Amino acid sequence: MGGKRARITPIDGIGESMMTRYVRRGFTVCMLTLSVVAALSATGCTTVAERAQATEQTLAAAGFKVKLGSTADQLAHIQTQTQMKLVPHEKDGNVYYIYADAQNCRCLYWGNEDAYQRYQQLAFQKEIADEQRQAASMNQAAMMNWGMWGMGPWMYY
Repeated sequence: MGGKRARITPIDGIGESMMTRYVRRGFTVCMLTLSVVAALSATGCTTVAERAQATEQTLAAAGFKVKLGSTADQLAHIQTQTQMKLVPHEKDGNVYYIYADAQNCRCLYWGNEDAYQRYQQLAFQKEIADEQRQAASMNQAAMMNWGMWGMGPWMYY
């Protein structure tokens, strides 16, 4: 206490350069973990409206027809339907699939069994493409070894 300062020394048996490598390795692992978490959370940040729009685009591409609610009665009917889910309905011995969106487009999408099968195929292909894009993003983040560049302004991105 009498004017002597405590001296920080390397951990017993570990040299200065080895400690530096441990710190850098820890920094690299931390940055990699943060980039993976950011990539995963970015995919989960879509709004209900964005998901509805993506679903409606896929429905249209699959051959579903859209009916816009243009009267008060039609809008009220759209609101009574199950929202943003494909629901099978039977009419005259045929099965039709209905997708209602009272919040965004204020419309109904409807299609037959063929359109439903095409929708299932397109949705599956989109899911695979999204997973591949996410994996590529995570691989690219993992390949960038920020730790070897040391401290710098890039660590705040």
